[in-house]
This record gives sequence, C-alpha cells and structure tokens, in this order.
Amino acid sequence: MLSRRLFDIQVDDEFYTIPASVSSLSFDSPPVKANDLMSVMTPNSKRNDDEDSGLGMEDHFTWSLPKFTKRQRENDDNSRCSKRPKVCSDIKAVVTKLEENDDFIADGSRLHTLPTITGKHSDLKSITSQTLTDVLNGDYDDVISDYKIIDCRYPYEFEGGHIRGAENMSLHETILTLLRLPTKDKQIIIFHCEFSSERGPKMLRFLRSKDRDLNKENYPSLNFPEIYLLDGGYKSFFNEQPKRCDPVSYRPMLHSDHSEDLRHFRVKSKSWTFGEKRRFAKKVMKF
Repeated sequence: MLSRRLFDIQVDDEFYTIPASVSSLSFDSPPVKANDLMSVMTPNSKRNDDEDSGLGMEDHFTWSLPKFTKRQRENDDNSRCSKRPKVCSDIKAVVTKLEENDDFIADGSRLHTLPTITGKHSDLKSITSQTLTDVLNGDYDDVISDYKIIDCRYPYEFEGGHIRGAENMSLHETILTLLRLPTKDKQIIIFHCEFSSERGPKMLRFLRSKDRDLNKENYPSLNFPEIYLLDGGYKSFFNEQPKRCDPVSYRPMLHSDHSEDLRHFRVKSKSWTFGEKRRFAKKVMKF
C-alpha cells in the first residue's frame, strides 16, 4: 500500500510541505533550500541550443503543482534532523564534500577515475577522444571494473559508423534498461551523440534523474555514480580515431538520404516526452 509522504522545502524564510513524489529533491531529509543539495549532486537540465538540437526532444516538463501547504517556521530549524541525526549528518557531509571538491563522483564515495575537461556543459564531466581511446586500449583496466559507451544518435547514424563496442540508445525507454542491469563497483558510463551538445547530455541527465528516483531511500547512493560525456561527440572522435570506428564512416544526422528516418525518430522522441508529461500530471492529480 502506497503512503502519502510529504517533503519540506524552504522558500525565502517560509517553509512549505509538498508531496515527495512531486519534489525535485529525491530523498527524505530535513528542510533545505530547494537548490542547495540537488544542484550539487545531480546535473541540471539547462537547454542548449546549438548544432545538435534540432530534435524535438524537450529538456523540461511544464505542469501545475497542487497547492502547497504552508506551515510556520519551527523554533528549532533542526527539529526534524534531530529525529534522524545520522542520516542528516551523512547527507550534509557528502554535500559539503562535493561543494569543496567537485571532482568527487555523484555519490561522494571517491574521486573521478578519468581526467576531465571543461566542456560545453559545465554541470557534466567531459572527457576527450584521447581519454576514451586510452580506456579502449585498457590503460584504465586496473582502476575500472567495466565501462559502457552509450551512443545516443539515431539508428541510421549509428549504422553509418560508430565507436567500436558502443551501444545505441537513442530512446528514453532504452536508457531505462540500464537501471535493470546488475551494478558493478567502479563501473563507468560514457555518453555521446553526434556533437555531444544535445542528445547525449540530455540522456545522461535523464539517467541520473531516474537513478536518483530509484535510490531515493538510500541517498546519496546511485547505480551509476560515475558518468562522463564525450566532448565533441562522434564527429570529433571519428576525426581523431577513425580506425576505432565500425564501419570507418560518419553519417550525420541531417544526411539527405535519411530525412524520413529523421522525421520518424523526432516524432518518437516527442511522443515519449508528451506521454511522460501526461503520466506525471496524473500522479500529481492523485494528491
């Protein structure tokens, strides 16, 4: 039987109580400012309008939340935390650690294994084509137990040339299958699309969001705490490491021979996003 759980958010100097299932924070914690914790622990979903964005894949949902239940500030701001002091202390310790050093992976358990660069997406950890090549060469086998390369391009792009060993996951449904896999310690995932400017970052953030939902009772634990974005995407990798691609070819999303395929997959992306909005709206209406 499902129970109705409430979550407290502080806005300015007032506290509001809302259902946990519609909160952007996915763990049970003391009242915190809405942007404090998840902005540190989970990549944001800021829209990026550049060359890989003509997809009809929306970053964000728009909905109306139920009315907030306003409550008065308690004399002791830490009254709830005092009921679960160890849990609260552990969460605060992880957040503090991440704020002081953003090179920790998303569960705060250790530092990132791969060297990262500052890419187009400041909230994501990006790696170069050379670093990925080093991973493929086995240079990190002593510190990585397993890795997955997730190619978020459309199937006709993937078939026209992809990084050897990569898996094609262009739809949200296929990304969700990752969360059904057995987890491994020190496993990493590397996302990319054509330029790693739209689809790859979007799917990376989607996986992290669903991973947070799945592990909300064990925050800050995650199935996949160490995720990277390949800077420059497949195009950049192909230019630098063509012999690592199969076949040795590069088919762009806007290829003139695949306009119908592009239209088809744009419709599928929009359809999934619209369906997700409706499912979320129905959940909200139950409260």
